Amino acid sequence: MPTYLSPGVYVEEIDGGSKPIAGVGTAVAAFVGFTKKGPMNTPTLVTNWTQFVDNFGDFMENSFLAHSVYGYYNNGGGRAYVMRIGGPDESTEEEALPLPAAELPSRSTEPQDTLRITARESDGDGITVEITNPEPIAPEPATQEGEATAEEGSAVPATPPEAPTDTFNLTVRRGDQQEIFENLSLRRGADARNVETVVNDPDSGSKLVLVAMLRATGPMRDRIPALGTFDLTVTEIVPLAQNIDVSPAEFEGSAPARTGMGALEVPDDITMLVCPDLMMAYQSGVLDLEGVQAVQTAMITHCERMADRVAILDAPPGMNPQEIQNWRVNIANYDSSFAALYYPWIKVFDPASGQNILVPPSGHMAGIWARNDSSRGVHKAPANEVIGGSLDVETQITRGEQDGLNPVGINCIRSFPGRGIRVWGARTLSSNPSWTYLNVRRLFNMVEKSIDNGTQWVVFEPNDMALWQKINRSATAFLTMVWRQGALFGATPGEAFYVKCDAETNPPEARDLGMVTTEIGIAPVKPAEFVIFRISQWSPDA
Repeated sequence: MPTYLSPGVYVEEIDGGSKPIAGVGTAVAAFVGFTKKGPMNTPTLVTNWTQFVDNFGDFMENSFLAHSVYGYYNNGGGRAYVMRIGGPDESTEEEALPLPAAELPSRSTEPQDTLRITARESDGDGITVEITNPEPIAPEPATQEGEATAEEGSAVPATPPEAPTDTFNLTVRRGDQQEIFENLSLRRGADARNVETVVNDPDSGSKLVLVAMLRATGPMRDRIPALGTFDLTVTEIVPLAQNIDVSPAEFEGSAPARTGMGALEVPDDITMLVCPDLMMAYQSGVLDLEGVQAVQTAMITHCERMADRVAILDAPPGMNPQEIQNWRVNIANYDSSFAALYYPWIKVFDPASGQNILVPPSGHMAGIWARNDSSRGVHKAPANEVIGGSLDVETQITRGEQDGLNPVGINCIRSFPGRGIRVWGARTLSSNPSWTYLNVRRLFNMVEKSIDNGTQWVVFEPNDMALWQKINRSATAFLTMVWRQGALFGATPGEAFYVKCDAETNPPEARDLGMVTTEIGIAPVKPAEFVIFRISQWSPDA
């Protein structure tokens, strides 16, 4: 309390009135997958397609992430976080140039490679390597006590020279430069001249190439490289999804280590979680359906723990309506209001191959959610919307087939003659009837997060009736705004919601524990999923 000692006029600012609660954003997606370049395990904010290309590269074979991000922006998406997994850490914009290399076959009768020779520099053109046998080693003449030597006229028969069966010579040439390494072996040990140890030695080894032993099998004499000369050439880079062994744990990540989906706990404005390259890992054979289920379960668990975002799940490819229903009900068996499942895949144009390809629809769905939130509001179900960029669907679904899919929470994508390809479902994967509809879940997420952010000032305030009245006024003003936007059902605010923070919700024993409790009830608007017109014959004279 200020102290007044000298006569005069004192002007003071006081905090009066209710503190407004602002609605939080509802259309921020997070993408997890493979990219050409970019920082690893770092959620990076991008706001348009150009920023994504600058940071992570554009379309690439054997990855769906770029297609999903492009579909997100093509359908109205805005802010998004991109999480790159499954590759080497590359935070610079320049991609590492491929190095000339050659894989040397073994001498086994079964085809298998035994050594990989790689140039030390990307400009190592014109390098050749030659594999030859070591020179035979002639044994010393054997003499016995009492036998005459060759000089005495009685020679002992000499053993024919033999080369070791498990050693070889390696010669590296580039122009006039030549490096020779003799009597090399694949064995390891103090007495063995191991090819990796000798050639890769920073002081006495090769200045042109590096050697890596591959996992050849069989006897040592069959595993050494075959005789001949081999050129080091630049080969096409193997697509990321084929040369990276991605496990469910890499997708899930760890919050303390800031990896995978665990790193997405840091940005608190994410509202949608998308993992399109989970299906690429499945298609490439890196993961099976159990691995897919493990990652999708981790996505759902992440969203439930954060309680402010929803996972957009893709159905496995190649399944007909009966198979996807069985997978959803009897195999995956998800039950959560924080996840939505879409089926089937959609066909889009792929600039990388110049052909139309099938892609999982999750990224396009995230864009439709964002477009729907911007044009109508989060309370509007994100369905009956045209999917921009979609050319066709993997499977044409009939009404009868959707009769079996819709009740179990499979949101169908259907092609309607003259109306385009539309998303034709807006349900969660929850068995609780209160959380059947996706817009209800997302509306509650928005309301809860907005009230959470807008009432932080309450902490450590005096817990009295004046505080209760301020909380009532702030929450009532916010929910009245939500009602006026059409998100709540009721002709008046009193029919749409109630706010109660008084002595009844805050008895003395609760106040002694430092608790202030406010009860809020809202009546969300449910979508008109089944539009029914009852028509009968009518005669005005009857």
